[in-house]
Amino acid sequence: MSASKSAFQGKIKIYSDGADRKSMLEMAANPQISGLTTNPTLMKKAGITDYRSFCKDILKEITQKPISFEVFADDFDEMKRQAAEIKTWGANVYVKIPVINSKGESSINLIKELSHSGVKLNVTAILNLDQVQKTVDALKGGAPSVVSVFAGRIADTGRDPMPLMQTSAQLCAVDSNIELLWASTREVYNIVQAELCGCKIITAPPDLIKKMKMFNMDLFQLSLDTVQMFKSDSEAAGFKL
Repeated sequence: MSASKSAFQGKIKIYSDGADRKSMLEMAANPQISGLTTNPTLMKKAGITDYRSFCKDILKEITQKPISFEVFADDFDEMKRQAAEIKTWGANVYVKIPVINSKGESSINLIKELSHSGVKLNVTAILNLDQVQKTVDALKGGAPSVVSVFAGRIADTGRDPMPLMQTSAQLCAVDSNIELLWASTREVYNIVQAELCGCKIITAPPDLIKKMKMFNMDLFQLSLDTVQMFKSDSEAAGFKL
């Protein structure tokens, strides 16, 4: 497929989201990628069974770019203990804390305590403006932090995430240490949307990031490439009528 000479030139930072070691190292070596994130679900899908060993191993290779590892406890005291350990793994490590636990209980008090004790946080699983506002209030004046709003999951419900993301960007702007992240990215155009609404970061899976080579591609060329693909595949399949 022929790509345009003009690739995406936005200022938004692209973070790769995944748990496959080979892919993570490939993304970390890409100058277009500013950081990395992962989570327990992605790790489970990748077949990881030793959480600590996997994280420490990957940090031997990824030492400069920010990388987020998530606590997996449901009890706030245990979340705090896990966060304290994860913090020690590297200066580039951000600790992911969900905005609520599995019982729907708010993590805001813990988030404030950790942030103001110097733990760099990535507050995750945020879906509404009340959560954004409370998270920003807790992080304000604390360590560098990321506010991860799951715009893709909002869109999955049939809602346009742009108004919420635009307001979230305004809320996060009260402190230069707080960066808004567009999470659960579904398509390449989300990168444009995230930039337009004022997000500082967008996280996306490697397969989607690789599609960025198609930015500003000539649409007739894309049409031609598509038809050529159909022709090649039908011939390879030996279809006959």
